[in-house]
Amino acid sequence: MDEVRFSSLDDELGDGLGVTKRALVEHYDAFADRLVPLLSGRPLTMVRIRPGAAAFVQRDIPKGAPDWVPTVATWSDRTRREVHQVLVQDRRTLLWLANQRAVELHVPFSPVVDGAFAEPTGLVLDLDPPEDGHVGQVVAVARLAREALAGLGLSGAVKTSGSTGLHVVVPVRGSSHEDVAAATRALAARTAALDPGIATTEYVVADRGGRVFVDSTRSGRGTIAVAYSPRARPGLPVSAPVAWDDLDSADPRGTTVADAAQRITGDPWAESLPAPQELPADLVAEGHTIPVARVAAMHEGKRRKKAAGG
Repeated sequence: MDEVRFSSLDDELGDGLGVTKRALVEHYDAFADRLVPLLSGRPLTMVRIRPGAAAFVQRDIPKGAPDWVPTVATWSDRTRREVHQVLVQDRRTLLWLANQRAVELHVPFSPVVDGAFAEPTGLVLDLDPPEDGHVGQVVAVARLAREALAGLGLSGAVKTSGSTGLHVVVPVRGSSHEDVAAATRALAARTAALDPGIATTEYVVADRGGRVFVDSTRSGRGTIAVAYSPRARPGLPVSAPVAWDDLDSADPRGTTVADAAQRITGDPWAESLPAPQELPADLVAEGHTIPVARVAAMHEGKRRKKAAGG
């Protein structure tokens, strides 16, 4: 396929996944026309897996990559060094990644233009159910998010995460990373405020009280698993678009690499996304008054430890 040399196609992709590498390659081959536009120009963060080892996150290009795989240099805060992230510009690169057992494809909302990050093209509310929760809880909160958006004159599209939750994605234009991140925090707060009995923005799991977490931290400079990307779970479930009218039948792990090509026809994700929208100034201003969730949780943890005499 596209001059990519494959190996071990009929071997298990990874321990406990229950699929072969061939299944991943065939999925990427079937969805290349829909995946490449979502990935193009955006530095890739991948989750890879090897037999006998746990899945791992990788931003730097795998060793031994052919010279035709395009990359872009970015700075890694975690490793404190420059890394070279893959740019998936074509089908060949996507299939090569499948052979590298790249089972998840995550990109930022900001494309790279002339070597620098451009303004974000979207934001996401990542709706995460409580442990032992059920999809009906997440569906109810997705509807709250839609209500909060409508109250602002905005609209979005929804897809399964491929794990346990849902992603509500809102295409945007004309705002900086910081303003988009702030607007996402405000939107999350407005969503949770519509029914605080079932939704929360509490970052600390112990403080969520069995409610759905409305996560605002993946916007701005964060990343999101793109539509049609598999996830490193048994059976390799796929992040699949869901029409708002079909939300009651949403199943976060219901579509897998084994049946995605049969279940998903056309490009429902591209069809469901509204045109990019300008963020209301009052939403952005409100968001700048809300602390970043991770930072607030860190400070609260220190406060509690001090209060307990730690």
